[in-house]
Amino acid sequence: MPLQSHLDNKALEELEKQYDSALITRDNGPTLTKVIYWATIAFALYHLWTAGFGTPVDHVHMGIHLAGLFLFIFVGFPLIKSARSLEWRGNSIWAPGNVPLYDWGLAGLAIAASLFLWLSWRGFASFGFDIPEQALRQGNPSGLDVFFGSVLILTVLEIARRTIGFVLPLIILVFMSYALFGPYMPAQILKHPGVDWRQFVNNMYFPSEGIFGVTLWVVSTVVFHFVLFGVVAQRMGLGQFFVDNAMILAGRYTGGPAKVSVVSSAFFGTISGSSIANTVSTGSLTIPNMKKMGYPGHFAGGVEAAASAGGQITPPIMGAASFLMAEYLEVPYTTIVIAAIVPALMHYIGVLSIVHFTAKKLGLHAYPKDQLPKVLQVWREGWFTIIPLVALLIVLFSGYSPNMAAFVGLSLCVVVGFCAFDKPASLMVPLALLGFIFWKASPYSGEGYSPTMAGILAGLTILGTLHRNKRQSFRDLFDSFHVGVQYALAVGAASAAVGIVVGVINTTGVGFRLGFMVTGGAADMAATLAPLFEWTSIDALSQSALQQFISLVLIAMACILMGAGLPTTALYIMLVAVATPALSQLGVPPLATHMFVLYYGVISEITPPVCASAYAAAGIAGSNPFRTGLNAFTLGLGKLMVPMVFVYAPTMLIVLPEYFTVISFLHVTVTCALGVFAIATAVSAFFLAPLTGVWRLLMAIGGLFLVAPSGGSDIVALVVMAPVLLQQMAGARHERASA
Repeated sequence: MPLQSHLDNKALEELEKQYDSALITRDNGPTLTKVIYWATIAFALYHLWTAGFGTPVDHVHMGIHLAGLFLFIFVGFPLIKSARSLEWRGNSIWAPGNVPLYDWGLAGLAIAASLFLWLSWRGFASFGFDIPEQALRQGNPSGLDVFFGSVLILTVLEIARRTIGFVLPLIILVFMSYALFGPYMPAQILKHPGVDWRQFVNNMYFPSEGIFGVTLWVVSTVVFHFVLFGVVAQRMGLGQFFVDNAMILAGRYTGGPAKVSVVSSAFFGTISGSSIANTVSTGSLTIPNMKKMGYPGHFAGGVEAAASAGGQITPPIMGAASFLMAEYLEVPYTTIVIAAIVPALMHYIGVLSIVHFTAKKLGLHAYPKDQLPKVLQVWREGWFTIIPLVALLIVLFSGYSPNMAAFVGLSLCVVVGFCAFDKPASLMVPLALLGFIFWKASPYSGEGYSPTMAGILAGLTILGTLHRNKRQSFRDLFDSFHVGVQYALAVGAASAAVGIVVGVINTTGVGFRLGFMVTGGAADMAATLAPLFEWTSIDALSQSALQQFISLVLIAMACILMGAGLPTTALYIMLVAVATPALSQLGVPPLATHMFVLYYGVISEITPPVCASAYAAAGIAGSNPFRTGLNAFTLGLGKLMVPMVFVYAPTMLIVLPEYFTVISFLHVTVTCALGVFAIATAVSAFFLAPLTGVWRLLMAIGGLFLVAPSGGSDIVALVVMAPVLLQQMAGARHERASA
């Protein structure tokens, strides 16, 4: 039976729709469907243009972005999603284009609320209204401000509910209730004077905080562009190129199909902003191949889900959360990327180790050599697809803005994938891009390119135009733009809604109150436990150390629970706002705090019972979803432990000079990798020979002690693991003798 080896864009789109509810929209009939299709293309082109030629002032750009979200979501997503509400039921007076009049009304009101700040910024006096300019209304909103602000708050919650479900809106409603009913809170520590609805709308509606705050700004100027880039690049052929190279790198080794899944998902995860998209895109090939080679379906699906969720923490793009992190911490983007390298490696060491030893235990082999792609053929047929990613990274790491990097990457995707000499009209695109590059290198542009940068980008543009490989049609490009916008709808809606949480925290200071509650509760628990360990005289079991550890565990659990079913970007924004105050009270460096929150938030993608990536993988594997989720969670144990390591030993993040030394870095990193490796042998129940019973338990305990960043714990680990290593060497000799 031949192995699958090719990604088909149309088939992938249908597969993604089965597992990503954000892509399932109602049938609007031929006319409205066509109108919305071209509206999404215009929406994508607007963002592409502003990335290259300058973004309008914040309230204008965010208003336009929100207006697009409202139009596409209210037209495409029914009030209650069901088979009946999604199917075409014909045009009628009450539902033009199969969209009920109330949805048209909500869309109109929401779009008006999005654009009202733009229209009223300088004030106006007409239609019986005398509205002063916005600076004079800040803190004292007019009646129209309160009306449109109320509309915006409610409709933002509604589009979040329609795209990603009830969880996030319910969390936000709790925060809103806290802001409005502060004096009536049952716990004294949570009480505050409260705000009335008028002041609440003022804080949520006017720019700088709330809905029109930094959250929506970063999403509309950076995250959207990278979501779009990931979709266009993958469909242009970069996804297939990644899979083929993963086959070359990992397919020849023990457990080849599963290792290909891990490597290809790591590659694809660097450009993808969606764990589900990553799972479906690479899993549609790797999961069937794993099953054909002998892996159980639930394990094959778990491998793909765990590896795909790792894409959200894999540099350089990290599902676009890295850009938000850089914005919040006010550090260069490269700082975030460098800090994320070692923790991401630990995750993949864990997954690859479990895959390897499971393959050993099951007696699975590598791909047959005749089924592996040939290196020269793969690079001859696909080298050009990597040009846009190379250009994007060069611009990004040269200090230019992320949206400029996305503009260059997307433009080169169009040049490389869709423009050719046998389509003369298409050559206008590379010519226009060359003109843009030389204009940016001239003294007349604002964010100018250096001569070296201009030369590199011009060379890549010419190279991308001259290659002789097959191009796709511009209709395929527009289809990619359309799907990219669809992917961005849920992220945009969730991020706009999460702005309310950020606004409430800024207004009430509840983040610090929650932080104090966490650390206070942990202190009480530590005070109870500490006397039990006094006899040991071990610093790690002192009351203060126990308080810190319990606080971290509580915050990690909260991150995993709150992350159920939310897009990574929106989840990160909300968790940072809530968890940062608690971690800062424990003396954790801000960068380690943000990375800690992101890691545990992403783990929710593979944590039962709500584990969207695992469910998508289970659908492809035809396996039990819950069992697949448990396997994915087990495979991601490295990602579960590593955040604790870099909180206790920030040297692992490299970029914090007050903590980093070469000796401490090597010690923490090497012992952590060995610990993750040891735990992987315990999970897979195999090392040099089968691991059973107490030997397996000892290996797991020894691995945990190795992961802990302490010289004393390393010695304990060696003592605990020494008998296991002796038993394994004896077992391996016995197996060889038997063979």
